[in-house]
Amino acid sequence: MTHPPPDDPTTSRLNKRMAELGLCSRREADEWIARGWVRVNGRPALVGVQVRPQDRIEVDPAARGQQSRQVTILLHKPVGYVSGQAEDGHQPAVTLVQARSHWRGDPSRLRFAHEQLRGLAPAGRLDIDSTGLLVLTQDGRVARQLIGEDSQAEKEYLVRVAYADVETQVQRAFPAEGLLRLRHGLSLDGRPLKPARVDWQNPEQLRFVLTEGRKRQIRRMCELVGLKVMGLKRVRIGRVALGQLPLGQWRYLGENERF
Repeated sequence: MTHPPPDDPTTSRLNKRMAELGLCSRREADEWIARGWVRVNGRPALVGVQVRPQDRIEVDPAARGQQSRQVTILLHKPVGYVSGQAEDGHQPAVTLVQARSHWRGDPSRLRFAHEQLRGLAPAGRLDIDSTGLLVLTQDGRVARQLIGEDSQAEKEYLVRVAYADVETQVQRAFPAEGLLRLRHGLSLDGRPLKPARVDWQNPEQLRFVLTEGRKRQIRRMCELVGLKVMGLKRVRIGRVALGQLPLGQWRYLGENERF
């Protein structure tokens, strides 16, 4: 195989190209290449190789088989658990993924096995003091769809708020222009936020729909308009809703479910 020069602007690294094509994540691509499961124009590929858009990429069925065994888990995270690695003495949410906390109402036919914990990582954050839907996945394609640079997946939250010393009938006390600013016009860390859908769910609770996930974004947005978050729950990611999943329990993403 004739490799294009590294400074050719029409080329990209093979792992990036495979991710763009939706074949796998970049990390998975490097693993597959190292195992000899990837060919470019009929020849075994090397890690780090540059490819052109017209190059033919083939993947060994063994890689597809490995990918088909990867699981994505939906967890109803309680307050007090961190999304990722343990920090400040707090347990990571993945420790809740056990046989005894598997929701009995899960329609999936999959059975829990400890190898499903290998490489299982959160696809997005949910603050320690927030509850709701957290996605944990072994599948790099899912992670890229939810937290990749070009992700457009919506995240929906129900947020209980107070305004000054008002904790009931907050909608009546909160200025209408504050709601407009929440929808568009705020900046965090010197960067403007993307437009958001924000509406009153009831007199004490707002519904936020975002397509980005800055650190503690909703809490910081609320602070900027004088609101205090009293409770925050994520109820949907893309087309997948939390639904009836009980607090502290988990289920598998179904075969026919798509974010």
